[in-house]
Amino acid sequence: MRAGVGAAIIAAVGIFAWQRFKTSSLPEGFASSNGRLEAVEIDIATKAPGRIKDILVNEGDFVRAGQVLANMDTAVLEAQRREAAAQLQRARISIETAQSQVAQREAEKTAALAVVAQRQAEFDAASKRFARTQKLGTRGIESVEKLDDDRARFEGARAAVSAAEAQSAAAVAAIASARSQVIGAEAEVEAVRATIERLQADIDDSVLRSPRDGRVQYRVAQPGEVLSAGGRVLNLVDLGDVYMTFFLPTKAAGRVALGTEVRLVLDALPHYVIPAQATYVADVAQFTPKTVETEEERQKLVFRIKARIAPELLREHITQVKTGVPGMAYVRLDSRATWPTHLQVRLPQ
Repeated sequence: MRAGVGAAIIAAVGIFAWQRFKTSSLPEGFASSNGRLEAVEIDIATKAPGRIKDILVNEGDFVRAGQVLANMDTAVLEAQRREAAAQLQRARISIETAQSQVAQREAEKTAALAVVAQRQAEFDAASKRFARTQKLGTRGIESVEKLDDDRARFEGARAAVSAAEAQSAAAVAAIASARSQVIGAEAEVEAVRATIERLQADIDDSVLRSPRDGRVQYRVAQPGEVLSAGGRVLNLVDLGDVYMTFFLPTKAAGRVALGTEVRLVLDALPHYVIPAQATYVADVAQFTPKTVETEEERQKLVFRIKARIAPELLREHITQVKTGVPGMAYVRLDSRATWPTHLQVRLPQ
């Protein structure tokens, strides 16, 4: 409710100022209204909860993009990073251990294959011997005892081959298991490395830097305070994005396009005329009555307009830029109109 009343007062003041200056020395093709210099505000806040270690700037200080403004206490994060570094070293050793196990299992497989070959040769010899003994036994040349011995050797050799093959298969399975341990150890290394990177990112984010050039407006917190995630430490004003917001009635606002020339005259510096451009024109009327029928009522509608000062001009006079300063905005509605003498651009030297 209060915001609505305040907005209505601002609009009424804007209309009054427009009507007042419309009848003054402004020639045809121009309009004016009062406003106040504003700038984009930036909150410098913490990404993670923590304690403020120190703040390196004071209110009113000019800062540059990338400049360190404050530091958060990172003792816990540093300890966690050292712990993760130890885990990384241990995981790397696990990889070496798993790889040595793979080599050992492969050697065991080679030995098992050699045993299989040996047992297969023994089986082949026993098979041939048993076949000869069996053939001679049917003719009565070999004794039954000899036949039984060769049969036993044959069956034993066959069993030995099966056992050797089973041992070889076990060696193959052991190799697969050892290789899976290598993969697990490598995955552990990657996981710990990612943890270190995350902790390092948190440590880097604990150094609060200015995202752009500006001026410190408020110190919201003080060193030693514990803030939650997103807790504000400083408030900056971006002096590279300064503008004046003002209101014009329907008839004048309808002739304002983006890029329209605007001249600003501040109450504190009335002898200077600052060039600007209209960068925003509201597409919806402010404070519109519920029913609008007559022309007189339509003139009560106002539209919000934003005139921005060129960033390069602001950089030239960065130390003189102040926000919140009231003043007048003069808009050239007709591009063919010539600016009057008292509105020719005049800037501080």
